Amino acid sequence: MDLKQMRYFLMLAQEQNFGRAAAKLHITQPPLTRHIKALEDDLGVTLFTRTPKGAELTEAGRALLEEVPNVLALSRRAEERAQLAEQGYIGRLDVAFFSSGVLNAIPRILSEFRQRRPKVKVALYNMTKAEQLEALRDRRITIGFNRLVPDEDDLAVEIVLREPFLVGLYKGHPLCDRAYITLADLDNEPLVVYPNAPMHGLGEEIAAAFRTEGLKFKVEQATDDIVTCIAMVASGFGVCITTQSAQTLNLPNVVYRPLRSNTLKDIELSCMYRRDDTSPILHAFLALVRQFNYE
Repeated sequence: MDLKQMRYFLMLAQEQNFGRAAAKLHITQPPLTRHIKALEDDLGVTLFTRTPKGAELTEAGRALLEEVPNVLALSRRAEERAQLAEQGYIGRLDVAFFSSGVLNAIPRILSEFRQRRPKVKVALYNMTKAEQLEALRDRRITIGFNRLVPDEDDLAVEIVLREPFLVGLYKGHPLCDRAYITLADLDNEPLVVYPNAPMHGLGEEIAAAFRTEGLKFKVEQATDDIVTCIAMVASGFGVCITTQSAQTLNLPNVVYRPLRSNTLKDIELSCMYRRDDTSPILHAFLALVRQFNYE
């Protein structure tokens, strides 16, 4: 019993007349008769009794009629879901991010994506750079967001945006009176540094800039994430060099000033994904990321 036979059966059951049913199916009567006979042979039952006015359902036909509409509806639903999946409108997107990455661009991109594709389930994971690289290769995530991503043959990396650097100061610090701050202003100044991670990251970039300019890089505290870093600044442990998105934290007792440096001008936020990933959902998401990049 195939879907065509079920559709023909349903039309004949509704019309109770071979001629009218064939006309509505846009076929002639003989093919309809052959399909109904083949269906009866397959099932080993008689589905219709011929009458002067057309055809009436037998007991077996009435039993089949109770099930066929459901089967056809399920078939249509399966077809629709397959088409939606092919177009990236249903399915799952697993996204990894890092602490300061959720302060600006990533939430805006995710919000727009959810509005455009509300039936895609989006799962979020807070991971370090090393964890993201491992999770991508293990296919536990679809895409990751991070900074200073190393070149990898099996992974593609695209820049989402570039952020200028800021200096976070606690209120009352003498540098709060400045319109902007240079690295020379931070020479031997107690610093709160993040992330405290084994892979090359923001902390290493800042340390390298101090070395390049011949300045003393004095680490007062090292922490794993931006929130703790800014909280330490607010508590007076030291000052920090961070990115523009940190301002969205808006912690009390913290003042931000632009950093002017020939070495530290800006830093990129990138996304990374497997080069061989053909997921329609991923590529729909990437199209939105690229659009965001040009806004």
